[in-house]
Amino acid sequence: MKLSLRKGFSFGLASGVITTLGMMVGVHASTHSKVAVIGGIIAIAIADAFSDAVGIHISEESENKHSAREIWESTFSTFISKFFFALTFVIPVLLFDLFTAIVVSVVWGLSLITVFSYYLAKQQSVEAYKVILEHLGIVVLVIAVTHYVGSWISTVFGNIGL
Repeated sequence: MKLSLRKGFSFGLASGVITTLGMMVGVHASTHSKVAVIGGIIAIAIADAFSDAVGIHISEESENKHSAREIWESTFSTFISKFFFALTFVIPVLLFDLFTAIVVSVVWGLSLITVFSYYLAKQQSVEAYKVILEHLGIVVLVIAVTHYVGSWISTVFGNIGL
């Protein structure tokens, strides 16, 4: 795979998984609303995919060492992968009750990160478990923080009637 496409794909996959899981867990903890979680996933799939794609585009331009074609390949690849991976999280929410969907989504997201981290480690000829643990640690941290923040929001704003 071309470097420009690989950059966009890897960024989109990681961002799609981490951002979507964080939003899902946080919104679930604060609202317990299936509609809010689905709305959040779709919003991330669209708005955050565009945002990330523009961010990659500007970042690649700022390096001043890529052709216009390479920059657009990274941009397009970021958008498509972020959009696609984020939308995959709608499926469990549609198929299961919300708590089960969150669990299935966490397993799905951790699996995606694990497989891709293994691939990256093999490409770089480094020990796979170190790369996998590093990446999973970040994802688990995001999940934990967003869960507790969502619970806090529910407690604080729920008590004042919002």
